[in-house]
Amino acid sequence: MMNRKLEIDYIEYDSLDELEPQDKELCEAAERALKGSYAPYSHFNVGAAVRLADGSIVTGANQENSAYPSGLCAERTAMFAAHANHPGTPMTAIAITGAQNGALNSGITAPCGACRQVMAEYQKVSGVKWTVLFYGKDKILKFHQVDDILPFIFTNLD
Repeated sequence: MMNRKLEIDYIEYDSLDELEPQDKELCEAAERALKGSYAPYSHFNVGAAVRLADGSIVTGANQENSAYPSGLCAERTAMFAAHANHPGTPMTAIAITGAQNGALNSGITAPCGACRQVMAEYQKVSGVKWTVLFYGKDKILKFHQVDDILPFIFTNLD
């Protein structure tokens, strides 16, 4: 038996003003995406923004449905739209934010496991490590790759 330790390296910021311009732009796009959220049941809005290798940004928002679990998370709506509309352009970064009752959450909104797995697959397909940003009003976390938020990624793409 061998005892091992897993460490995750990330940067924590206190405000958007501390971010590099491209990261700030992506977080702001995720916040604007909140307007497209349809969350009449949970009242928990999530916005996501994906940056493509050509610099363009594709956004998505969570979509609920009374026939749960027929809805879809913001992260997957953004990634699926990006790949469907720009299939030859790799994704390089994603920002995620959340709000309740019209107010941006002070803390971060982290993606579910299914969204993390989809991120992992598209990161692999893209051939580059993605920047991942969890954006809250009072805290922003920046990860250097999807692997940092989903250790021991499941993949059959090797």
